[in-house]
Amino acid sequence: MTRVFDGLEPANHVSHDLHAGDRIWPETNCYVDLWIEVLKAHGVEPLAMLGFTLTQAFEGDQFTFFKVPLEDLESLYDIRVTELAIFDRVEAHVATQIARGRLCLVEMDSFHMPDTRGVAYRIEHGKTTIGINRLDLDAEELDYFHNGGFFRLSGEDFRGLLQLDAGADALPFLPYAEFAKFPAERTSQAHQRRMAETLLGRHFGRRPDENPVRAFAGVFPEQAQRLGERDFAFFHKYAFNTLRQLGANFELLAAHLAWLGEGNRSALATVEALKIAETAKSVQFQLARALTRKKFEALATAMDPAIDAWERLMTELESALQDLRDAA
Repeated sequence: MTRVFDGLEPANHVSHDLHAGDRIWPETNCYVDLWIEVLKAHGVEPLAMLGFTLTQAFEGDQFTFFKVPLEDLESLYDIRVTELAIFDRVEAHVATQIARGRLCLVEMDSFHMPDTRGVAYRIEHGKTTIGINRLDLDAEELDYFHNGGFFRLSGEDFRGLLQLDAGADALPFLPYAEFAKFPAERTSQAHQRRMAETLLGRHFGRRPDENPVRAFAGVFPEQAQRLGERDFAFFHKYAFNTLRQLGANFELLAAHLAWLGEGNRSALATVEALKIAETAKSVQFQLARALTRKKFEALATAMDPAIDAWERLMTELESALQDLRDAA
């Protein structure tokens, strides 16, 4: 086996609808976006896995970098993910696992990844996760899932990504890596839906004790003023880890609820989740203007619509989940 998913070509890859350009947040973070595309390639429903978004909290300086729990992947799709030990050349491990039908998820340097052109490619070094579908050592080519797409790199980028030209005195290349074992048969959509309902209730019980949007709003104006003392380029890093993680998280929750809902009370919760996503996008633009003008007063109440929406969302979900329990 030379690739995990046969027939996939970067030139004709069509991304999942969750990555459509007309969404509020077409991309979320590298790990969740990657899994959306991998699950689509595997032929199962990525929307089923998104109940974990209910657990997002504010961590004091950032919102939770939300990631699908590995146990959820196993419960929903019978996909088993575990750490891949790196004790030899990375490309040797990847080639071995691809030959066994396993997808390697490896933390790489976006400096060498042409799909990040204009953001990181040949500009700055950054950690990001890719899923390697095909590796050709002789041709120096690699096909990989990253963010909301599927790409190919080769030549100098290939050698840079895998640090093949590193000198004898260079530190060893030991990235964090996982590998996914796929089942012989895909789980049914009926199974995925049943398990998604169960997981939604479980994750609802793991939601933050206090409103995380209110916690963020309490420190946001001060953080923004400190941000104003730095180079504007830092705005993008801050916004990615705060407003984008918040907004993208709840837009995915809205999509999950709409997929599960089919007319029950979760439709009302969907509206509230989208309100959080929309507010986060609006406030991101407000923050950029505030940094340009050095005027931060309006940011004190900018998150209020999202604060209220989070409260209503949890109330509606509690009722919707009770309805599901009563109907069972």
